Amino acid sequence: MVAEYHVAWQQKKLRWFLPLIYDVWEEQWSERQALWPELLLTIKLTPTQEWECRQLKRTCRQDYPLLVWLAQDRDNFLSELICLEGQGHVSDICGDCRTLDPHFRCEDCFGVIMYCQDCIIKEHHQHPLHHLEYWTGSYFECRSLRDLGLWIQLGHHVGGRCYRPCPIARDDFTVIHSNGVHSVSLDFCSCKSAEALFQQLLRICWFPASSKKPHTAATFNVLQQFHLLSFKSKVSAFEFYQSLSCISDNTGLNRPKDRYKQFLCIVRQWHHLKLLKHTGHGHDPLGVSNTKQGNCALLCPACPHPGKNLPQDWRSIKPEKQFLYSLFVTLDTNFRLKRRAVSKDSNDPSLSEGWAYFVEESAYKLYLSCHTNDIQEVRLDSTGIGIVVCARHGMKLANGVRDLQKGERYVNMDYLFALALSGTTVDRLNILYDITCQWHKSLYQRMMSLPQEVQLDLSAKHISFFVLKFHLPTHIMPCQWKYSFNWTCGVGHTDDEVPEHGWAHINPVGSSTKVMGPGHRRDTIDDFFGDWNWKKSIALDFEELKKSLSFKYPEQLSTWQQQVEDWEDDLSKPNPFEVKEISITQANICLWLTMEEAQASQSSLEPPLHPNISPSILISAGVDLEDQQLHLRTNLTKLGLHATDAQKAKMQQRSNALACCIEVWMKMHTLYIPGMAAFAPEDIPLYLPLQINCKFSCSHNLESIKFQLQEGQANDALNELHQGLQSIVYMLKFKDRFLCGQGANTRACNCLKNVDAKIDLSVAKYHAAHRALCTLGPLLGKVGWKTAL
Repeated sequence: MVAEYHVAWQQKKLRWFLPLIYDVWEEQWSERQALWPELLLTIKLTPTQEWECRQLKRTCRQDYPLLVWLAQDRDNFLSELICLEGQGHVSDICGDCRTLDPHFRCEDCFGVIMYCQDCIIKEHHQHPLHHLEYWTGSYFECRSLRDLGLWIQLGHHVGGRCYRPCPIARDDFTVIHSNGVHSVSLDFCSCKSAEALFQQLLRICWFPASSKKPHTAATFNVLQQFHLLSFKSKVSAFEFYQSLSCISDNTGLNRPKDRYKQFLCIVRQWHHLKLLKHTGHGHDPLGVSNTKQGNCALLCPACPHPGKNLPQDWRSIKPEKQFLYSLFVTLDTNFRLKRRAVSKDSNDPSLSEGWAYFVEESAYKLYLSCHTNDIQEVRLDSTGIGIVVCARHGMKLANGVRDLQKGERYVNMDYLFALALSGTTVDRLNILYDITCQWHKSLYQRMMSLPQEVQLDLSAKHISFFVLKFHLPTHIMPCQWKYSFNWTCGVGHTDDEVPEHGWAHINPVGSSTKVMGPGHRRDTIDDFFGDWNWKKSIALDFEELKKSLSFKYPEQLSTWQQQVEDWEDDLSKPNPFEVKEISITQANICLWLTMEEAQASQSSLEPPLHPNISPSILISAGVDLEDQQLHLRTNLTKLGLHATDAQKAKMQQRSNALACCIEVWMKMHTLYIPGMAAFAPEDIPLYLPLQINCKFSCSHNLESIKFQLQEGQANDALNELHQGLQSIVYMLKFKDRFLCGQGANTRACNCLKNVDAKIDLSVAKYHAAHRALCTLGPLLGKVGWKTAL
């Protein structure tokens, strides 16, 4: 009997959608028709398809979790949510004192437990910022712990009594937490041994907005949450605070007091203190004021830093090895990080002026004031930023960021370049810049016009100039060979477009920083660049790898390092990167077996069973026929339901030819192992040694030959798989880089499918050979073959 079903899916996806059809058998499909009216199809299921549906149900149920949830569990989920709007299945006695008729529950505590008023206050002395709900008899309404009489006493342990409490004026103290904005009742301690008011707040992990008479504080939890969230989602402080306000009251009828300005001030102080703490300046005996320019920037651990990560004799290294201690830097600009002409440095100074990545503002502006061509964009205080980046690892250099006033002028980039490299004593510099062919001209003379403390002595350094690879094709032909990485020794395959990767990370921040004051903007961008450098340095875990190798394989590592060093010094010595071990192939096995049989025939007195077909030839031909069967079976599977007559005829011709070959082979087969049955050509069992039943006789020699040939076949399959995977990687890179348009991409996808089919065939061949080896290995006592296979 044929059944009709409405299915929201494409016809070609029917096979994978069948389990869902069966899953919702005799369900009402009117809801699905409303959800997907443009995709509804009427599909008739035959009894065979219904059986297939049941078979695929278990394996494919999780392929469509959302649709299964929609069909089966949506109503149950909704019922549970509605149940929680009332008392639901909660007990009608207090969860602590066991009295009847409790009215309060906490939204933030674990579990849904009802309490009386006295018990819920007692339970929340250590959780004064939780949200409570009061059961009126018909519904829950919001209540605060402050309304119930909870009072917070600072300066003493939780629950302790203070004999000289100092209440807040107007009993008005606001706390910003990750679950909203709260008004709390709070007393400071004014005992003789009491700390300052801001210290009392900091010691309970509340950050005050003022150090004199604080009325607002933010918890460390919410500050840490916003800090990390801003790095990942680029959310602004305004958006984050508004979301906290909506958590407290999303109706707008009883919004908490607006403490956005106080929160903004706290966030700036928090980020600044975190910067000093993470860079170790909190332990300076002379205090934070002793911090020097660029000291709070995180240096690239992989770049050369004399006195830190270079050997003592790095200057006396051989000339051909000096490139190992070269510093690669890239100059670039970004005109999306603009800043409008709002506020000024006197009203909004930077908290860490010049300590991290931005240069110090006063000295920079004094230098610019000496140049008469200082032009400012109308309505913009900054048209973008210039930057100096480590070209090998993408990390920002200390004092390597600066605002631009009008385009990409030499006066800005010269100062930035000199200041970023003023602290390095490396002798070799590789400078990358998209306009380096023009910028480097007269660079030595322009360095002399910079302030004395910034001037960079370029005459004592070996400097090479390059144009970034992506920008190089737009330059004239002489630039393309003069400033190219491809024709220069000692630079490797440097990814010189690393600044572009960093811009993708920082550009979304531009929408909020463009309306900030000058100091706030610089501190914010410093903070983001610090996070970028931190994540980069964490990803450079090669030093830990080297230590682990030295610990686990000390002798092998020292031997290998010596081989590499010897080869680098003298290329005529053995190359340690060259693959020396060649896997055994099926052709090698056939040659060895043929040579062994030739020697055995000369010394043996017994005549062979066949003058032209030796045991090795028989088994080798059988293995080849197995391979042909696998290819034919795979191609028949790919024909599908809509194969043309020409395709079917071609497959039939291959099947007939294979049947003839097997028939000839079987005549020789009966000489060694009698007994067989009739099958289709692609399914004929060839009765090779591992397939022989115990009631048939098979010589030990045939089993040994079969084992050796299957070992060679498994190695061949692994080599083919390796070549196929390499081809896939190359073709994907070629497609992504050079091909565009529907036609070219379609042809490329067809080529990829062909290579992928060959990979699947190699995998099937390997599995078949491996199964044969696992069967024959124990019979022949073969061990150790699994090490290579």
